[in-house]
Amino acid sequence: MSYAVIQTGGKQYKVKSGEILKVEKLSDSKPDAKIEFKEILAYGDNKIIEVGSPTIQGAKVEANIIKNSKNRTVLIFKKRRRQNSRRKNGHRQQFSLIRINKIFSKDGKVLSEAEKKPKPQKKEVTEKEVSK
Repeated sequence: MSYAVIQTGGKQYKVKSGEILKVEKLSDSKPDAKIEFKEILAYGDNKIIEVGSPTIQGAKVEANIIKNSKNRTVLIFKKRRRQNSRRKNGHRQQFSLIRINKIFSKDGKVLSEAEKKPKPQKKEVTEKEVSK
């Protein structure tokens, strides 16, 4: 199974094709949009690995954005004792949920590709099942 180490949002992630990942919010991104990560630090599989210095030129990772959302609220509470001074604040960090589709090597060859899942078909309900 091939993997790549990408850098986005000031963080580094080890990704595999087909993997769903939660990253810092990508600017100007809408759901179902395709994005490419060009900052690839390393890629490889069980046998070989290619490491960049600091990045590998020509290598890229393609992904689809599933959704943009916000994390749970983190409460910040500051209190100064015996001063009758307190402050309560909350923060919700934005994130993008992405699905990795393809990993490309530096010469443009596809190292790994995500499997396409067939859409689930709707099951028809018969009269006997409705009456139960």
